[in-house]
Amino acid sequence: MNAVRRPLGDAPNRSYAAKLERFAHFAEPEIRRVIDDLGIRAGSTVLDVGCGAGQITSWLAERVGVHGTVIGLELSMPHLRAAGRPSGVQFVQADVADPCIRKSSVDFVWCSNMINHLEDPVEALVRLSGISRPGGRLGLVQSSLLPEMYFAWEARLEDEVRRACYAYYREKYGLSVADTTSVRRMVGLMVDAGLSKVAAKTYVIERIQPLSEHDRSYFREVVFEGYWGAKLKPYLAERDWFTLQSYCDPDSSAYCLNRPDFHHIQSLTVVQGGFETSDIAAP
Repeated sequence: MNAVRRPLGDAPNRSYAAKLERFAHFAEPEIRRVIDDLGIRAGSTVLDVGCGAGQITSWLAERVGVHGTVIGLELSMPHLRAAGRPSGVQFVQADVADPCIRKSSVDFVWCSNMINHLEDPVEALVRLSGISRPGGRLGLVQSSLLPEMYFAWEARLEDEVRRACYAYYREKYGLSVADTTSVRRMVGLMVDAGLSKVAAKTYVIERIQPLSEHDRSYFREVVFEGYWGAKLKPYLAERDWFTLQSYCDPDSSAYCLNRPDFHHIQSLTVVQGGFETSDIAAP
């Protein structure tokens, strides 16, 4: 198998299944809306590339119905073990460089929050074209393509936290600025890979009070502890670090998830295109 370099350190034994599960449940209303809007037909064969722990894969299976087929392709074995055995889904442990899927067998390729994990996304898209049927489509779905994660607090602090996050991940994985921003070229990646009738649509994930338990779990465990947390302390001014901590600490009177004016906005962008000329519906 031709291994693909993974800029973010992904490997067959690496797992961050809990983060994937919490994001899927948090964004479930918007993700289901995307699936509906893409017009994936009942009875289709769908490939979920980088399926993670399989939550979205199971929703795709609901969409294609009992006469359709959904295949979840994932590099990480711990992720596949966490996925279990949802009805109507077949899982394959494989690298996108060698997807182990029969040529010209897939109607729709779904790829969510994964393309930025590859060093050469265009090459991966070209490889996926080989397993698509003539007229097949691919949808790239990426959360937070716009940098803003609006929490109704100081814009300056948001800018500092965002800068600190980029600095941390660049240093951790030895990345350049281009490595962490190339995903913003999703339309260009599709065009460079030779896809036709490329179209884009951005959805808004927006939350105010009352927050659901899925909302709270995502913000607390994925954003506050996972993305931010103690790892950002060396990259923030002392006063900004303590202010951020007070907003993210459940025992603090300033805890942002208890604010009556809590208001969070982030984007969910879908770019789709056809592998060959066909009657392709725009999102």
